[in-house]
Amino acid sequence: MSQNIPMVDLQAHFQPLREEILAGMGKILDQASFILGEHGRALESEVAQLCGVAHGVGCASGTDALLLALRALDIGPGDEVIVPTFTFIATAEAVLYVGAKPVFVDVDPHSYVLTVPLIEAAITARTKAIIPVHLYGLPADMPAIMALAQQHGLKVIEDCAQAIGASIHGRPVGSFGDLGCFSFFPSKNLGGAGDGGMVVTNDAALNKQLRGLRNHGSWQTYHHDVLGYNSRLDEMQALILRTEFPHLATFTAGRQQAAAWYGQHLAGLDLQLPSAADGYQHVYHQYTIQLEGRDAVKAALQAEGIASAIYYPIPGHRQKMFGEQVQGHCPVADKLAARVLSLPMFPELQEAQIVRVAEVIRRSLRA
Repeated sequence: MSQNIPMVDLQAHFQPLREEILAGMGKILDQASFILGEHGRALESEVAQLCGVAHGVGCASGTDALLLALRALDIGPGDEVIVPTFTFIATAEAVLYVGAKPVFVDVDPHSYVLTVPLIEAAITARTKAIIPVHLYGLPADMPAIMALAQQHGLKVIEDCAQAIGASIHGRPVGSFGDLGCFSFFPSKNLGGAGDGGMVVTNDAALNKQLRGLRNHGSWQTYHHDVLGYNSRLDEMQALILRTEFPHLATFTAGRQQAAAWYGQHLAGLDLQLPSAADGYQHVYHQYTIQLEGRDAVKAALQAEGIASAIYYPIPGHRQKMFGEQVQGHCPVADKLAARVLSLPMFPELQEAQIVRVAEVIRRSLRA
């Protein structure tokens, strides 16, 4: 009987690093330094260097990274922030947290990201910022988005939660906008054993603001100048992430190899495969296809013990939590919600497993 194929195999991922991580945890316990310690500071420096920026500020989650970025830019009630409707809810959720209004915009049907014409049509006198999401690991067109933002005097926060290591003509995501936000959720390309996040920036003033905001609005012990948050990346998570960090390029290469195998073995079928424009490095947080009869294919995979997932079945503009704030119509996102299917994707994925996935999809489509 064939073994099941999960969406992500975290046991296989962490097993080679297990002893190194446990030894590091023992040292942290011996030192009893759990918050804002040496591993957190080192990780901030390492991620900032990876992104080609001056500063990294660790925090408790990717959602908090977005929240802190919005607060650092002084975005709040009365402001509008342009966000893609086709992504995880956290992007728009963070806008609500600061009292601003998320303005949902449709996405490109092939790259799944915001484009300049779609953004420009949504800009109003109240627009304060744009949050492009590098969805599934593919960068949005940041040079064009930054040119548009500069033209209109808007701030840009890159949502890099799914795209650490992605780049455009060699320039890393997170280095284009005023701020870049990352998630270290366990299933991410660089993931911990719990929640964690980081904001990166080249702006020294924003860096200072973020460090106080994540620590109860305090820049000096027991002096609290503004309403802040308890959002600090703890040392255990920082240690785990630092242990993985030297292997990130290898992890990325594994994902890209898996994507190449998928492309080879799914070729010729009536479905749309992911692709990237020349110079755009896709890091394949997800390998997402589009097809008619998606649900039947998903059921066929499940029957064979093969995981798959729908990212995302309900676009933001149709989520109940946003209520009367929903405006406009996003036909591409509505269509994608009925067509997309994400297949197993992780660095340790083997070609034989991908062959099996492709065979099930081929049989299902023929049926």
